[in-house]
Amino acid sequence: MENLDVMVLRTLRDWRRAGRRALLTTVVRTWGSSPRPVGSIMALAEDGAVVGSVSGGCIEDDLIARYSRLHGAAEPMPPAGAPALVKYGITADEAHRFGLPCGGTLELLLEYDPDAASLDTLVAALERGQLMQRSVALADGGVRLAESAAPDALHVDDEALTNTFGPEYRMLLIGAGQLAEYLSTMAKFSGFAVTLCDPRVEYRSAWSVPGVAITTEMPDDAVTAFRPDRRSCVVALTHDPKLDDLALLEALVSDAFYVGAIGSRRNAEARRERMVEHFGQTAASLARLRGPIGIYIGSKTPPEIAVSVMAEILAVKNAVTLPRETEVANAKALQEEAG
Repeated sequence: MENLDVMVLRTLRDWRRAGRRALLTTVVRTWGSSPRPVGSIMALAEDGAVVGSVSGGCIEDDLIARYSRLHGAAEPMPPAGAPALVKYGITADEAHRFGLPCGGTLELLLEYDPDAASLDTLVAALERGQLMQRSVALADGGVRLAESAAPDALHVDDEALTNTFGPEYRMLLIGAGQLAEYLSTMAKFSGFAVTLCDPRVEYRSAWSVPGVAITTEMPDDAVTAFRPDRRSCVVALTHDPKLDDLALLEALVSDAFYVGAIGSRRNAEARRERMVEHFGQTAASLARLRGPIGIYIGSKTPPEIAVSVMAEILAVKNAVTLPRETEVANAKALQEEAG
């Protein structure tokens, strides 16, 4: 699964390109408990097709009933122009009706027939890895796009709503194989765009995960071409120093939020020694290199190891500090001391 916001915007763009009427819904404010955070978006086509979510189901059903011509729409979709602000869950009865948590209230902005050309520009920028701000004027629905240097929370005032959309999170895997297949599948479901690098045809030939970009370059060249940014991670899985080491060194001087390599404690230590001895690295320059990677869950099989690695990547992405006891090396050392 790709990044949800990008998927919603890309699908909405395609609908509008094809001349289909559609609306874009954005969660503007919440009071009390809310199933979806402020800034969440959903698109609804005139035939009832939905992508994205603003509540988890019930509010989407109400919007479909109101605006979908194939579901006996209660009212026609208004023409393009001024967007509408609507609230759901204001009373306890409404909260119950729409499946909102106790006391939950949502305010949504509904944009009717967003401009296809503007959506095309936005999606293209996101696909290039650019962080973008999209502002919509509340008076007439006019849209203004601007590049952004840093993520920002949704902002709304009497004149406009501004939402910041980040590019997709990306993962570069070095080395095909079972573990890479499981890890790439989990990454896609977690919203990452995945690229696999393996110059070895015998390993690539059995690759079976759709939707993964594949490069046959040498791994260090692949890292350079990938241009890791702060929404990128690089994971080496080959166990082959000729493939892993140079790629990891390239990744370590990038803005990648996570750089790691599979292997035992002994292999991880040997890797660090090679990098110091042969490539002039220091403890400081290798501080960001993770290995052994993953959190300790006693994993033995490729799918279990993939769960362990993906959990650590998501924790780093979400700025969660994991206890030292969950690190593979520390957990195994503690077991040995206790045993």
